[in-house]
Amino acid sequence: MANQGLILWLTGLSGSGKTTIAKGIGQELQARSCMVEVLDGDVVRTNLSKGLGFSREDRNTNIRRIGFVAHLLSRNGVIAIVAAISPYRAARDEVRNMAGKFIEVYVNAPLAVCEQRDLKGLYAMARAGELRAFTGIDDPYEEPLNPEIVCYTAEETAEESIAKILAELERQDYIPPKPEIEYAI
Repeated sequence: MANQGLILWLTGLSGSGKTTIAKGIGQELQARSCMVEVLDGDVVRTNLSKGLGFSREDRNTNIRRIGFVAHLLSRNGVIAIVAAISPYRAARDEVRNMAGKFIEVYVNAPLAVCEQRDLKGLYAMARAGELRAFTGIDDPYEEPLNPEIVCYTAEETAEESIAKILAELERQDYIPPKPEIEYAI
């Protein structure tokens, strides 16, 4: 199977499990000899989108930048795994329309669960009014209408979510099946 590029876009609230799932998928795909790159929203914002704020316009600019990089990678045979809140449906749809192959994964976790998982204390700061325009608190998160995959991370383990995504990628022939382990006798 030749390397097939695609964009695997994980969207969901902060703390939903996007980064954990993205890293797990990335490791599994590397083990299958796929060319893969994980673009984590926090890392990209620190480097590629430094200086952008959290207005709707700046968030959309950030998503367009991530989408542009993911598209460049995918058209060169890389599986670009994006883990970014990407709160606005129109910006996600814009990236989908740019991409040749695009799979949207909704990493769905209730707000209360995301708040419990919040190691950085961002939700508490947002609820206290110390952090403005925080997605899910005082800025909207527009759930995907028709994602190809939904991971319910309050009910599934990270491994189950990863397996679900890998199974769909295999079903669509984007990735090779997991190799059978051969034992020397």
